[in-house]
Amino acid sequence: MGEIVERKTLVLLSGGQDSATCLAWALDRYSHVETIGFHYGQRHAVELDCRKVVLDRLKAEFPDWAPRMGKDYMLDLALLGQISDTALTQEREIDFQECGLPTTFVPGRNLLFFTFAATVAYRRGISALVGGMCETDYSGYPDCRDNTLKALQVAISLGLDAPMIVETPLMWLDKAQTWRLAKELGGAALVELIRTDTHTCYLGDRATQNPWGYGCGRCPACNLRQKGYETYTVTEAA
Repeated sequence: MGEIVERKTLVLLSGGQDSATCLAWALDRYSHVETIGFHYGQRHAVELDCRKVVLDRLKAEFPDWAPRMGKDYMLDLALLGQISDTALTQEREIDFQECGLPTTFVPGRNLLFFTFAATVAYRRGISALVGGMCETDYSGYPDCRDNTLKALQVAISLGLDAPMIVETPLMWLDKAQTWRLAKELGGAALVELIRTDTHTCYLGDRATQNPWGYGCGRCPACNLRQKGYETYTVTEAA
């Protein structure tokens, strides 16, 4: 979409819609892009299989981006799942806690993700981290908030004694706008890749195919993705 910046970046890639869109966003802007994923005992660990498919398809189907794609890392953060009594790491009902947060909230998850990513980035000479966190269409997770991530950027940069930028290109976009961004970045081909090969469903359902992708169609993540896709398709058709 614009002039390529000579910068090395590290994208937090889960295998979901948001992080895949952010990866495309980074590839469209920066000269060298690496990726990192985390296995933390998530119920929907099938997303980690999807991230490999996403990486392979981006390399094969987007020749302008392929030369900019660098190393991919997978970190084992199983301890996080072991100490997290949540609906994303345990077989328990998805509902709301007394504090108002959904039981899918994994305390400290994004704080740890960015901290570990910064550790990898530091030794790789990378100065920017990219994540798909969003404060518009989200489940109220406090570690997705803009203020949280701005504060984390300061803490990481101070702790490493080196500037580390935390970029969140989806922060103020709703899910329909996220679909539209994918269209702007990679056309219908990227939208289709994200629709069919990314994973959002908290329950890990890859058997049920819907117009907006695979998923149970009942969990909060599926509901957000479905609503966003339907709004996007209506506006595209108008």
